Amino acid sequence: MDIRQLARGTVEWDRLERVVRTLADRYDLEDVRVDFFEADNWLSTPCVLDDEYFVKIVSRQNALVHGLLTTGRNVGAFSSGTEGFFDRFETPREMVEHEFEATRRMREIGLNAPRPIDAFEVNGLGVLVLEYLPDFRTLDELTDDEFRDVSSTLFEMLRTLHDHGLAHGDLRAENVLLLEGDLYFIDATSVNEGRVRETRAYDLACALAMLEPRIGARAAVSAAAGVYDAETLLSARSFLDFVRLRPDHEFDSTQLRSEVEKVADIGYPGDS
Repeated sequence: MDIRQLARGTVEWDRLERVVRTLADRYDLEDVRVDFFEADNWLSTPCVLDDEYFVKIVSRQNALVHGLLTTGRNVGAFSSGTEGFFDRFETPREMVEHEFEATRRMREIGLNAPRPIDAFEVNGLGVLVLEYLPDFRTLDELTDDEFRDVSSTLFEMLRTLHDHGLAHGDLRAENVLLLEGDLYFIDATSVNEGRVRETRAYDLACALAMLEPRIGARAAVSAAAGVYDAETLLSARSFLDFVRLRPDHEFDSTQLRSEVEKVADIGYPGDS
């Protein structure tokens, strides 16, 4: 069994059926078609209803795993020279309500994100309902040329998020979607809103780490430098080693650090 399946656990079928019946009643659906699918996700059981509603079902075990991951991330943040800034949830309901609100706020400031529809609890399970986005691709499914084409847009979206005092907190290729030429953010995690400088720097480090293996360190930093100033770029350096420890980021932190220092010192004359 895949380790993520083991960590995520299995929600009993009768509890899943109760969630589906509740959704059918709430949205006046008949003969509901439910497609459960395996997602590379520790934190929910995902499914799609009638090709219209994307549903995350969050169990108490999911909330426990989230708490353990959060503790690890805060230890990593401490190793980067700052206090931890990731928030944890006590219950499945808190998890889905946070994602509902985070998605709503991203859309409110003009960023693309799935439309949040509902967040509630059924028999101890948290249930999040979002619009279903068909035919999307995650960033890790793009070609290197496509990756390069969207790099500036990615940093512009991140800058919009940060300019409104928000942060993503879990930026990786699986959490950025491309649909009909537009980028969408999904799965923002909870970070301390009083720690704007640190969360901004961490998001930026994650974005650079995501781009470096695909388009190279210089191109990644150049795209970031077109949106962020040198001081902000330099603040991301201290988080690169922390991000490198995450299993979902494999990149050359030495090269990235070197390119960040170059652009901060002298810029990239002639580069766009």
